[in-house]
Amino acid sequence: MATEKVFPMTKEGKLKLEQELENLKSVKRKEVVERIKIARSFGDLSENSEYDSAKEEQAFVEGRITTLENMIRNAKIIEEDEMNSDVVTLGKTVTFIELPNGDEETYTIVGSAEADPFEGKISNDSPIARSLLTKTVGDEVVVQTPGGEMNVRIISVK
Repeated sequence: MATEKVFPMTKEGKLKLEQELENLKSVKRKEVVERIKIARSFGDLSENSEYDSAKEEQAFVEGRITTLENMIRNAKIIEEDEMNSDVVTLGKTVTFIELPNGDEETYTIVGSAEADPFEGKISNDSPIARSLLTKTVGDEVVVQTPGGEMNVRIISVK
């Protein structure tokens, strides 16, 4: 039997997923059912774009609910590792300078379930995170990205 995928995440990330799940079940699901009822009242379902749209949204909502339930059920909470505060691990925020021009970037490394690059949270499966994991402050690292190699120096880990 296949084993379930484990989703590493912070306590905050799991809470955010639980809140999204609750909203989908208690609010969004009811809204979609109501849209379907209204669309059915328009008559002929074979040419009813409102009905088709509502059914597609229902499928998306139900799929997202299933995905979230699986992620929450298989969540592995990332614990703070105070012993190695200079080592890049899941849950840590790492700041590095891109070499040679010195552009500074800061990311928190999280599990794929809570990754959000726009909020500075990158997945541990991303090329940058994979290159930085287990490295320490002061290390120079070559990061393989889709756009080519990037050389960085880690300046802080929190």
